[in-house]
Amino acid sequence: MSLRRLWAILVKELRQLRRDRMTAAMIVGIPVIQLTLFGYAINTNVRGLDAGIADQAHTTASRALVMDMLATEVIAPKYVVRTPQELTALLREGRISVGVVVPPDFERRKAEGREAVQVLVDGSDTAVQGAAAQLAQIPLDSHLPDARVPPESTPPTGSISVVSFYNPERRSAVNIVPGLIGVILTMTMVLFTAIAIVRERERGNMELLIATPLTSAELMIGKVLPYIVIGLVQTTVVLGLGIWVFAVPVRGSLLAVYLAAGLLIVANLALGLLISTRAKTQFQAMQMSFFVFLPSILLSGFMFPFAGMPQPIQYAAELLPLTHFLRLIRGVMLRGGSLWELWPDVLALLAFTLGMMLLAIVRFRKRLD
Repeated sequence: MSLRRLWAILVKELRQLRRDRMTAAMIVGIPVIQLTLFGYAINTNVRGLDAGIADQAHTTASRALVMDMLATEVIAPKYVVRTPQELTALLREGRISVGVVVPPDFERRKAEGREAVQVLVDGSDTAVQGAAAQLAQIPLDSHLPDARVPPESTPPTGSISVVSFYNPERRSAVNIVPGLIGVILTMTMVLFTAIAIVRERERGNMELLIATPLTSAELMIGKVLPYIVIGLVQTTVVLGLGIWVFAVPVRGSLLAVYLAAGLLIVANLALGLLISTRAKTQFQAMQMSFFVFLPSILLSGFMFPFAGMPQPIQYAAELLPLTHFLRLIRGVMLRGGSLWELWPDVLALLAFTLGMMLLAIVRFRKRLD
């Protein structure tokens, strides 16, 4: 063992790390990103759930009860409708997470001690179920006209019931398995294509491609097409195991499930190609893919409730394709929705794919440098 030779290797590695800007960025970037995400962006205390209100009673007491629910900040009013049927339609389309139904005979139900209010919850997200359950704890007698009435002479005040749609058993697998399709496709598709162009350079194949009449667009699209089939195979494996092992329902069209998966696949492939035009080595391509994968899994709503994140973080999460895919796949598989009803997320994925593909084609040059 020679300390002089050991010191020489140590100095050589430090100099190499100093030249490798991507590795140096990861040394500082990963702790900063994780600290920021877990300390600021990630919040399991769900607040501000999009809600629809159907107050059919239109009395002072019913309006006061709705105001009490809004004061908890668990829900935020987004739609005011007339019937419970409109609320269930909004739930199925994913426009709201909670619906509050106050029946026309609210006062009589409350006086008789019966179920006076229903809270309809999108149970496809178990975190939403737990947050909405807090609304059932609001007392209906907080606005009695005479608070000096003795307790034994106070009439019964009814109750608030929480009705969970799409996952009444609160099984976590029902929520996780559809999202897992998106996580796996994000991890594999981005990584596969991120190293595609880099691998051509490292193996010397780029010299052969330079001599061909291939355009940049033809090369990029040709790189993407085989991985679309691989992504659909992965979707079939996860979907089949989810149905067979965990009894995850598919309430919507199976074709819509595969179309949604196809949208995410091409979006991730386009992003991977853009990364491959920037990376110099396969190791750098994997490093850059990790920077995409970490925010995607933490901010998309897969692990932590989307509604619990601060508003600026939610805006940033809207730029991630996994965020929109989770809404699509859960809407189709668990709520029985159609892609037509979920069109905003479909357009978002198409726009992301087009933008990333155009940037990748513009950045790519058939050159060795």
